[in-house]
Amino acid sequence: MAASFFDQFNVVRIIGGIITNSSLMMLILLSAILIGSCSYKLIPTRLQAIQEIVYTHFLELVKDSTANKGNQYFTFIITLFAFIAGLNLLGLFPYVFTPTAHIVITFGLSLSILIAVTILGITQYRWNFASMMMPSGAPLSLAPLLVIIETVSYLSRAISLGVRLAANLSAGHLLFAILASFGFAMISNGMLVLSLAPILVMVFITLLEIAVALIQAYVFCLLTTIYINDTLNLH
Repeated sequence: MAASFFDQFNVVRIIGGIITNSSLMMLILLSAILIGSCSYKLIPTRLQAIQEIVYTHFLELVKDSTANKGNQYFTFIITLFAFIAGLNLLGLFPYVFTPTAHIVITFGLSLSILIAVTILGITQYRWNFASMMMPSGAPLSLAPLLVIIETVSYLSRAISLGVRLAANLSAGHLLFAILASFGFAMISNGMLVLSLAPILVMVFITLLEIAVALIQAYVFCLLTTIYINDTLNLH
């Protein structure tokens, strides 16, 4: 039974031995985004109004976080949010694989972002970029120790950024699967009244999962914006 709870995280080849359930979900999301982007109207619908609110919020977020120096990265941030949030929400449907609950996907994203931010910093500041590994005002006697700590902290961004997203989504999916199995077992044994408890909890967990899906996507993009700001505004 325990193994079956983790089956939802298995990557399976489904089309021609090339396309997996993970890549299929990404293709579905991409298609939905492309179709949705072609249906904008002069008088916005409710969905379009929500999209415009999100667009405006992230534009202000990028401007405020980077002191107007990173406006050119706004497109990347809003696309990243749409990608992660879309996959998170799609994964809430039954029998749908959630790519962002897979550590390979999330760590790949976070590592790519860290590498890109590092290249950006080196390109802009050359060797001065290494100064961010030494906090300003720190005594020189502590320099070797502080450089090691700051370097490890900088490199761990890729791990923390990716693991946070995958761990939160995986935990929610596992909890939901366990409660669903528990409720189904109670119904199968004729305990219909008692089965209402796990069912009600599942409803609450579903609402919580929707919130977590959006919040984790937002946190991922917020931290990415902060990392870009650290590179653009070197202290």
